[in-house]
Parts: sequence; structure tokens; C-alpha cells
Amino acid sequence: MMNNLQRGMRILSTDLCRQSPEIVAPRLIGAVLYRRTRRGLCAGRIVETEAYLASGDSASHSARGRKRGNASMFGPPGRAYVYTIHARQCFNVVTEAPGTGSAVLIRAVEPLHGVSLMAERRSTRGVRDLCRGPARLCEAFQIGRDLDGWDLTCGRRLWIDLPTDPGSRIPAVSRRIGVTSAHDHLLRFFDPDSPFVSGTRRQNAVAGQAR
Repeated sequence: MMNNLQRGMRILSTDLCRQSPEIVAPRLIGAVLYRRTRRGLCAGRIVETEAYLASGDSASHSARGRKRGNASMFGPPGRAYVYTIHARQCFNVVTEAPGTGSAVLIRAVEPLHGVSLMAERRSTRGVRDLCRGPARLCEAFQIGRDLDGWDLTCGRRLWIDLPTDPGSRIPAVSRRIGVTSAHDHLLRFFDPDSPFVSGTRRQNAVAGQAR
């Protein structure tokens, strides 16, 4: 199964992550997220992301400046930024140059491998809801604050593979979900045909396509 997943894929590069989150976020749709623990490997296809900007974005954690809790967001590109909200975790890919403060939130994945392990961690049998939403995703993949700052390009513990041929499919674009400000930014990217995307029908109304 591992070889089948990796066929036609390449590991996430620092060069890609050096770009702005608006560019990286749609590029991650269709990529495969991996998490290896002592209990086994889990993998899932990324179907939903959100970009958070370094400036002009009051919903971004970087808007309040660099703090102890968000320091990884200002770190090298291609690292993980894992933060806690309501006693649950959310996982981001850090983008742009060190010190910038931008990232891409991974909102949902389609489970591909290690589904029984994900279900055990989530205490549910419903495959559709295993990773539909950022907190559920982190619980299913066992992504905690111990992985904050982790190098996602090293191919160990937690990493991302990108399709070598992304094809012609263009992700849909909409407003972000659950933000308390900067509501009108079209910075959420998703696969409009995926049942694993989070949000309501109204939230998933397509506002456009990524460029």
C-alpha cells in the first residue's frame, strides 16, 4: 500500500513552501499527508486548506506578533505549526521566509491508509468524519504540540508528498470557515467533489477557482 501511495509522488519541498500561502494552499490539494507512529502508518489525501497571511490578515495568528505559542509560524518554510484551541490541536504548513509569519491550515483529508487506527483514536466508525475538520484530523493522525516545528520535508514521522503531475484540476475557492475577522478573504481551497471536505453546503458554495 505504501508503494502504491508513493507512486507518482514527491516529497514536499522547501522551495514550494518559500512561496506565499495563497500559492501553497491550492498546491496542497491532492497531496498526501503521512503520519508514522509506533502503532503504524496513517495517510490521507488533502482535500481542504486555508491560507493565513503575514500582513493585512487579522484572522492570522501572526497578526498579534511573534509569541511563544505561535513562534513556529515564523520559522523556516516547510515546518509544522501546531497550535491548541479548545484543548484540541490544528496543523499548519509554514510558508515564506523565516520571520515572515504565514502558514497554510490543513482543514481536511480523505483517509487512505491506517483507517482502523484513525477510527480507534477518534472513537468512531464513520470514515467520512474521521478527518473532516482540522481538530478531527489531528486527533485521527495523532498530531500534537510535540510536532510543532517539525520538518515536513524530511520524510519521517510527519510529512507530505505532492503529485509529480498535478493535472489540470483546479481547486474551488471560498471564504474561510470559523474566523472571527477578515471574513471576506477568499483563502479557503478545496476539492468540490470530495465528501470529506468540512463545512456546510452554504460554506462550500464555490466562489471561484484557484489560479
